[in-house]
Amino acid sequence: MTKALFVVSEEGYWGEECVEPLESLSNAGVEITVATPSGNPPKIDERSIDPEEVGEDTAEHVQEVHETDERLNDPIPTARADADDYDVVVFPGGHGTEWDVNQDRDARRLLRDAVEGDDGKALVVCHAVGILGFARDSHGAFIVNGRDVTGFPNAWEETIVDEDDRMPSGRKLPYWVEDEVKAAGGNWDAELEQETSVTVDGDLITARGPESSSAAAETLLEELDV
Repeated sequence: MTKALFVVSEEGYWGEECVEPLESLSNAGVEITVATPSGNPPKIDERSIDPEEVGEDTAEHVQEVHETDERLNDPIPTARADADDYDVVVFPGGHGTEWDVNQDRDARRLLRDAVEGDDGKALVVCHAVGILGFARDSHGAFIVNGRDVTGFPNAWEETIVDEDDRMPSGRKLPYWVEDEVKAAGGNWDAELEQETSVTVDGDLITARGPESSSAAAETLLEELDV
């Protein structure tokens, strides 16, 4: 059986970016385990279940899955996860990832081992792509160096934070995803002229944001031959 590990934020994941791949893979018969940095249940970004932000149907469905999915409500700590046990490691996005997942050494280890393994793959979505600005391979080089990637672009971030990089909640955003990934050597193209953006570079798959969640899941299933 094909197995997937979802590494989800406790600081605020974007609902659709987790739920869409989670359900798509589940429906295809993939066995899914959820991990968070501390092993506590992930927290959802309230904006991703706001009907005015995402639409009433999406908000209602995502909130229901967040509240009732046993895997999301009973995660394991990332420290106890081994990428070799899974065919793919999935990193859903959300601003919250900037404070926990992207800075978690075990999450970075899981990403490294997934893309360096013989058969593993990684799907990284939206703000979670920021992990590529910090994760290094087994030789100490940035994993993203020389790779083609997409992710949450500066052009969109500018519409969310204020002039002091503060989120609507008042919390300061520690870094901008596009800047960090470029600085680590990534070949960045968020394909802003396209409705969706999913990029495959070897065993690394990246997706731009919520509207690319479905396409990302479809691409991942194709790459897994499921």
